[in-house]
Amino acid sequence: MTLEKDPNAGGTPYERVQATPEFQELKRRFRAFAFPMTAAFLSWYLLYVVLSGWARDFMGTKVVGSINIALVFGLLQFVTTFLIAWLYSRRAEAKLDPLAAELRAKAEEEISA
Repeated sequence: MTLEKDPNAGGTPYERVQATPEFQELKRRFRAFAFPMTAAFLSWYLLYVVLSGWARDFMGTKVVGSINIALVFGLLQFVTTFLIAWLYSRRAEAKLDPLAAELRAKAEEEISA
């Protein structure tokens, strides 16, 4: 990746980094995970809310002792949240962080020059 040093190119070094194909690829990689995962989690959460509001008998079904389906679904919301955070952490480390580090290094190099 090379940042244009042409004074007519305009913008700050950060704006020039943002215009590079590498930065666009970084954004694409982030969005490829974040948007579908957000949609999936919100759908799962809305299912929980809808079932709690309109399927009370189902949600009140006892699973074990006094534990019902609503409590299990509620706890699974937390499990899902931590699972998504863990998956994002792994993906970021493998696919986002190396590209971000390269972009940061190039921007810092241009700024210090």
